[in-house]
Amino acid sequence: MVSDLDLLDAVLRLAAAAGCELERAVDATAARRMWAQAPVVLLDAGAAQHCARHGLPRRGRVVVAVRGEPPPGVWQQAVAIGAEHVVSLPDAEPWLVAALSEATEEPRGRGPVLGVVGGRGGAGASVLAAAVAVAAVRDGRRALLVDCDPLGGGLDLVLGAEDLDGLRWPGVGVGGGRVPAAALHAALPAPAVAGRGGGQLALLSCDRAASGPGAAAVSAVIDAGRRAGETVVCDLPRHGTDAALAALGAADLVVLVVPADVRSCAAAARVVAMLAEHGAVPRLVVRGPAPGGIDAAEVARALELPLLTTMRSEPGLARALERGEAPGRTRGPLAAAARAVLAELGTSTGSGS
Repeated sequence: MVSDLDLLDAVLRLAAAAGCELERAVDATAARRMWAQAPVVLLDAGAAQHCARHGLPRRGRVVVAVRGEPPPGVWQQAVAIGAEHVVSLPDAEPWLVAALSEATEEPRGRGPVLGVVGGRGGAGASVLAAAVAVAAVRDGRRALLVDCDPLGGGLDLVLGAEDLDGLRWPGVGVGGGRVPAAALHAALPAPAVAGRGGGQLALLSCDRAASGPGAAAVSAVIDAGRRAGETVVCDLPRHGTDAALAALGAADLVVLVVPADVRSCAAAARVVAMLAEHGAVPRLVVRGPAPGGIDAAEVARALELPLLTTMRSEPGLARALERGEAPGRTRGPLAAAARAVLAELGTSTGSGS
């Protein structure tokens, strides 16, 4: 309920940015019909005074917005109607977009966040990250797969989604703040998941350019998925970029994929040291075959990490990935490892497997 036309234009613009549909009331009688049900009530100073004078009851999430410095009388008007906030535009525009975004989202609980990183190049971390996201969808969950490695060639290639319409990181205008999950999902590619159990898989991939997302953008995207109750899976680079560290800080569980050979163990030790510097103790996934006969327990002892699961070689997987087929088999070593990771993620967050 805003009568100041310049303020109304600003509010409409911010609501569009938040993906929020507004219902406008012209007076207290019209406002009363929506007063109790509206997730947020947004008033200007005159509307606050008008609604208080007509005896509209106090309620939560009432915001009074003004242009520029709030005039002295606006505080009394806000108190009279029981407003929780008085915001000044344009300074408070990011806050108001966030509040409107939150109002549009159906509460779904706190979604879990997983980070997957390889002990060396070609360890299979990206394939496992994709398989975990696919497994989550098959379980009927909503999943968001986030590519945080700008030098990985693009996670859309792993899922055979390079030709799907939708935004990649360079086209996602997220510099930080709060992102509406519904709007984000609508803008991203959605690779098909065979035999899906009713969930949704959204993919935010790097492209073939060298530049990747910033830390604030990664944090905003992860937060959007988490607020929407989604399983957020982050494919992380082995080097500690700002974006990777932001994802690490948000992760409930980090898994490290290490092939069962001496050179991979040596390379993985450097990654483990980097993760430890930032407070992350990953669970270990050991991938076969072991050409020198090293078993998973030896790898775990060498890296001083808890062993989560092993993953033997899967015939035909490399050829299927080259043909652009997503790692979506329901059975086999990769699917079993993905389910084990999902179960551990559920244990880490107290949400079950």
